[in-house]
Amino acid sequence: MPLRSLIRNLHFAQSMIALGACVLGACADGTPRAAAATVASRQKPSTVRDTIPRAQRDSVDSLMAARRATIMDTTSVNAMRIAPEDSSRRRGGSMGPKSGDRHLAFRDMGGKLDSLWPVKGPEPLPGSILPARRIVAFYGNPLSKRMGILGEFAPDVMLGKLDSEVVAWNRLDPAHPTQPALHLIVLVADAQPGTSGKYRTRHDSAMIEKVYGWAKSRNALLFLDLQVGQSTLQYELPWIEKFLVRPDVHLGIDPEFSMKKGGIPGKRIGTYDAADINYASHFLAALVEKHKLPPKILVVHRFTPGGVTNTKKITLDPRVQLVMHMDGFGPPWMKRDTYWRDIKREPVQFTGWKQFTKARNDRPPTRRIDILRLWPVPLYIQIQ
Repeated sequence: MPLRSLIRNLHFAQSMIALGACVLGACADGTPRAAAATVASRQKPSTVRDTIPRAQRDSVDSLMAARRATIMDTTSVNAMRIAPEDSSRRRGGSMGPKSGDRHLAFRDMGGKLDSLWPVKGPEPLPGSILPARRIVAFYGNPLSKRMGILGEFAPDVMLGKLDSEVVAWNRLDPAHPTQPALHLIVLVADAQPGTSGKYRTRHDSAMIEKVYGWAKSRNALLFLDLQVGQSTLQYELPWIEKFLVRPDVHLGIDPEFSMKKGGIPGKRIGTYDAADINYASHFLAALVEKHKLPPKILVVHRFTPGGVTNTKKITLDPRVQLVMHMDGFGPPWMKRDTYWRDIKREPVQFTGWKQFTKARNDRPPTRRIDILRLWPVPLYIQIQ
């Protein structure tokens, strides 16, 4: 079978597998929400909270959370335009299934992209986790065995596996002590509009508190992840504010399920603009300032060129450490292609890498030692 057809079939098979149903219990938290007013991306963090009016309680969404779909990007890296001045190909680096140990995502494979890293950003404030430590996070939802490792196993078994990951990463890179974390999807994109009409399902505070307790038992961080559907960050962030004011709770946002251009989650890939990311960053910075918290971490998932637009307009703030996280799956060379295209080519601040535990997603899985060869080296590892 020709390579192009093989890759296309791989993408299609993976997408169909990821369309499995996840029936999740859900209820509204009843916490006040924000009106969906647009806030300019360069607005001063200290004034953001003053622009968010309180609104009435949200209604209860459908108890049937939708199919959690992942639509893979099929854009060939080799088909994309590469700047002529990038001499990396002539110096031995390559991409694609034959790249092997010479992949351009690795360090010192030639080209000008290596010189863009590390990003010249604000100096870390006291209490910052990055870049001194590496975060290893288990991702998912305890109400679903198919959304990630966090919910696939009984809590004690899952936490034992997290302990093992911490040991493994510490052994490979003792210069960056491993910080364990749980990455919890608290807002799940829904294929049905629900009573809110926003194509997303909120989970209740009791579930969040339960997972927070699991994290505390391991001195782990907790990330709260938002799949907004046809809602907005302006509307949803106030709902989880009471958790984000805790010093060990951080934020993840998923452009894949941000249907700001319309459409049903899972039927097409969503997007965030720099303005959306700046809004979330400013929201977190205001909490840090108001409550005298250590810097927050904002994780942005990405696996397509259009998943995040206008990255050069993303503003950095020492109160918020921003991770652009490579969220794709596939064989190692394909994931490196995505990392080079969507992460390395468009520097923001820190980087992340997704590891799947199922062979149907990562066949074979990328070795930890090869992840450490990437440049920039990911400081956030998410395991799904």
